[in-house]
Amino acid sequence: MKIAIIGAGAMGSVYTAFLAEAGNEVWAIDLWREHVDAITQHGLKVSGFSGERTVTGIKASTDISDAHACELVVIATKASGVASVAGSLQGQLRDDALILTIQNGLGAGERITGSLDSANILLGVAGGFGASIPQPGRVHHNGMELIRLGEMNGGITERLERVASTWQSAGFNVQTYEDINQLIWEKFICNVGLSGAAAAFDRTLGEVMDDPLLWQIASRLAIEAFDAGKAKGVRFSFSDPVRYLKDFGSKMPGARPSMLLDLKAQRLTEVDAINGMVPQVAKAHGLTAPYNEVITALIKAKESEFQN
Repeated sequence: MKIAIIGAGAMGSVYTAFLAEAGNEVWAIDLWREHVDAITQHGLKVSGFSGERTVTGIKASTDISDAHACELVVIATKASGVASVAGSLQGQLRDDALILTIQNGLGAGERITGSLDSANILLGVAGGFGASIPQPGRVHHNGMELIRLGEMNGGITERLERVASTWQSAGFNVQTYEDINQLIWEKFICNVGLSGAAAAFDRTLGEVMDDPLLWQIASRLAIEAFDAGKAKGVRFSFSDPVRYLKDFGSKMPGARPSMLLDLKAQRLTEVDAINGMVPQVAKAHGLTAPYNEVITALIKAKESEFQN
């Protein structure tokens, strides 16, 4: 399959490496020139959970128009970049191109449909990878739990299963779902609780869970998100968000979530699509989310330190 990965950050680079290694023609498209050049010149070096090797043959580019002939376009940018990427793709893609968006937080599908005229949108949720880029041309990941895929409007289709098969053939653990939005919310709760607390207080997931005060904060963040989701009508597969949060974090206690890595690199985070979304959903259903309001403000205060 001819595949474009738009946003070759940590997770996008993991996708790129595995899909290219499996024999797909993969375009890694990103604005980070040093990373693109390193991939072009030396291949993409992978380390961590899946072992160490260099994947060559990847077509790396800074030009989004190079996605024009691809059968599958994976948007792997941060949530804040989804709308602009979708707008840039308008008129660039073949009519039958499938668009798969995999982000943290809520609302990625809606951001795409607001900027791109397509009925071929799939939603994905990645769990248990803990990826990072130690330097240009290198990607490291701490785990490789599961890629969850679904149609934006629900149901199991032939095209969804075809995409899932491509990812499975590349070594990913993949499951397809009738209601992918349920899975997006379940991952969202983990990001809200653990990523929010870890980013605000500069801790790994394990350090958050081991500190009674930080764990109390993380738990309250998750509970507020769970309550907002239930009020919205999300049908969760669990009834105890705190236990679910702990089970998730226990699988990779040494991980530093992307929001924390962004702060350390003095980059803007995805907090608006994660903790910042909880008060919005809560308010729409007559609830409040004070813990998430405070954590969002703390992270934005950290961002302001390097924006000035």
